[in-house]
Amino acid sequence: MILLASKSASRRAMLDAAGVGYEAIPAAIDERVLEAGLPGCAPGEVAEALSVAKAQAVAAQHPGRLVLGSDSLVVCQGRRFDKPQDREQAAEHLRFFSGKVMELHSGAAIVRGDVCEWSTCSLAQLHMRELSEEYIRLYLDTEWPAVSHCVGVFRIEAMGVQLFERIEGDQFTVLGMPLLGVLGALRELGELPS
Repeated sequence: MILLASKSASRRAMLDAAGVGYEAIPAAIDERVLEAGLPGCAPGEVAEALSVAKAQAVAAQHPGRLVLGSDSLVVCQGRRFDKPQDREQAAEHLRFFSGKVMELHSGAAIVRGDVCEWSTCSLAQLHMRELSEEYIRLYLDTEWPAVSHCVGVFRIEAMGVQLFERIEGDQFTVLGMPLLGVLGALRELGELPS
């Protein structure tokens, strides 16, 4: 059984649906401090590095265990977005995203001890439709506070799907983890049957 260095409900749901046995132990790291140590890195590199750091933090407390870490980040028109701090900031993010293409970078890493056995990052491009102020209010009335934990202010498996006109990329990347790559790596590492 692997350890999942995340409290994300969507990542747990993906592993559950795929039949992967795991125990969830959220990583206690300061993502902003780690990001500050990565100046000039591309968004995908940052997501991958944060995935590795989360897995390493949990692996350090559980010697010999295989740990899966994952991270997602959003970029829109060259600007990086984190999870909204409050409902008003969530509305501001949605106003900014309206009518634009959001890039969602989802990283994953598998670590054992102090060795990163595998890591990757995948990209999805989400084309957001034009959003009215009325719709943003209605959306947040329905989805807040559930989307307060979501970079991009959406849960694609819920009402968030209504925000978009078109999505290019893997559905698992949009959910927050490049699952097909993770499953392949777990097979190569002997954790899943091949």
